[in-house]
Amino acid sequence: MTSRITILDTISDPGNPAKPNDDSFGHNDACAFVIDGATGLGDRQYMDEEGSDAAWIAQHFARGFQDRITRDSSVSEIARSLSLAARTEFLAHNESVPRYAWPLTAFAMLHHTRDGFHFVGLGDSCLFLLQEDGSAAMHMAIPGAYEYEQNQARKHIARTGGITKEGGALGNSETLALLRQHRERQNTPASGVWTLGLVPEAADHLVSERLDIRRKAHAIVCSDGFSDLAVLYATYDSTSLVRTALAKGLRPMLDELRRFERAIDPEGLRYPRYKQSDDTTALLVELTPSA
Repeated sequence: MTSRITILDTISDPGNPAKPNDDSFGHNDACAFVIDGATGLGDRQYMDEEGSDAAWIAQHFARGFQDRITRDSSVSEIARSLSLAARTEFLAHNESVPRYAWPLTAFAMLHHTRDGFHFVGLGDSCLFLLQEDGSAAMHMAIPGAYEYEQNQARKHIARTGGITKEGGALGNSETLALLRQHRERQNTPASGVWTLGLVPEAADHLVSERLDIRRKAHAIVCSDGFSDLAVLYATYDSTSLVRTALAKGLRPMLDELRRFERAIDPEGLRYPRYKQSDDTTALLVELTPSA
């Protein structure tokens, strides 16, 4: 039996139905991935094609990955090429954009190569893997990223009184200044935080982990909006998250997530975060190793 990946279910939903979905995703016989465009911190939109700069960069990488990644590909080489193309296009139209306004993305990918399966990623998107024997693990490029963001969001909520107060995170001058300072340092050696975007050197820092798949396994590849079910709301662990998706599908889990965001804790007082509802994307995948 030949090894393969099979897509069982997908979902991608904007956190705010009135705004663009800054997430994107794709798959072919060699990969399944989610790309999470970061909320823009500039004073305006610079690229007009997709409704937001974050959506533009996410869809740029999604198209490139889906078209170019094979079982023999170097993900880092393709990421470098796509970053260089995005940089050239963006800066050709916008020569003097502050670095905090450069569009960027996190991503998580399941890569099916000639020698097996691998997690590849940058930023805070992740992969939950459930093996046939019941063991489970979470894979992401930046351990501790969720805790850091929750702590920073907690400080913002303490200043403002809630997520929707003072026009949200981007409406509070102190929070916006801190977010811009953090974004300005990304994709530099000084920060050590690397993401896909306009900096080709980020391709040197992709996190790649071989997945030891002994028998048929299942995985969820997702943006941080979906992983909040486990890491923020603690409704699931890695095992139950994947098992529930297999049993019920991803849509009921999205509905459950939105109830937490919009009904149970709309101001982030119990579960600190910057947005009431985040863009949410997930792929449920079956991994079949060679017999």
